Amino acid sequence: MKQVIKAAQPRELKNRISVIQLELDYELATLFDAMQDNNEDQKSESKQRLEKLRREWLKLQA
Repeated sequence: MKQVIKAAQPRELKNRISVIQLELDYELATLFDAMQDNNEDQKSESKQRLEKLRREWLKLQA
């Protein structure tokens, strides 16, 4: 049973990394739009979300 759990972990890790990549792309597009519109509130929210995603990505890569 432990072998099954260990085998599933790398697959779940790869799936989560793929999801983070999509979320990063979306948030970067959102930030770009906010910069085009000079929307300071949205820029701030996007930057915070990007930082959170960055930290999660680095944690998964370690």
